[in-house]
Amino acid sequence: MTSGSPSLTVSRLAYAYPDGTQALYGVDLTIERGERVALLGPNGAGKTTLVMHLNGILTAGHGTVEVAGLPVRADTLREIRRRVGLVFQDPDDQLFMPTVREDVAFGPANLGLRGAELDRRVRDALERVGMLDAIDRPPHHLSFGQRRRVAVATVLAMEPEILVLDEPSSNLDPASRRELAEILKSLDVTVLMVTHDLPYALELCERSLVMSEGVIAADGPTRALLADERLLAAHRLELPYGFAVPAQPG
Repeated sequence: MTSGSPSLTVSRLAYAYPDGTQALYGVDLTIERGERVALLGPNGAGKTTLVMHLNGILTAGHGTVEVAGLPVRADTLREIRRRVGLVFQDPDDQLFMPTVREDVAFGPANLGLRGAELDRRVRDALERVGMLDAIDRPPHHLSFGQRRRVAVATVLAMEPEILVLDEPSSNLDPASRRELAEILKSLDVTVLMVTHDLPYALELCERSLVMSEGVIAADGPTRALLADERLLAAHRLELPYGFAVPAQPG
């Protein structure tokens, strides 16, 4: 690994499920360190299949995936899964311990961290998502939005190279949606955000990728992609009723 390696490099990635369904047909993409990128596309486009290759849940049928220069292979999975932090759509899939502290400590403790360093990781991660006051509370006593923020903290405690969020704004009320956006903007980590929420993509990500039928169909500035009505229509993407993409400032 070199310091100049992109956070994520995917090259000619193809994959077919065991039943023969071809999900990816040759995906190429690069995400540089510190970028926040939205992954857009209709259901069935291959977004989830792509994400499951990033930390080795699925193994490439053809092509390669590298995280900060480290190839995703059977012998690198432990380190890859530290570097790629997945935040699931439902935080209850991620939170299973009696207290918030134990949930956030779970990953780093599995890496062998103990004592003061483990406590520092936990507190730092919770502080970054504004949930330090809840450190000793049971997760199931928190609101949905608070649980999602704790789920983000469980991943940040691993000090990942890239944070991958699956539909981060889903089921959030407007205040929780705004609070999460402010947190994500404040993080000094590479972000890949899978979302159908096009205004959220515009707010958080300068760049977007459009997946369609197992390939990257478009890659460019989010504002330009969302202003392209023909592109959106061709890939079954729709802005909310009455939402207009603001003009480029200046």
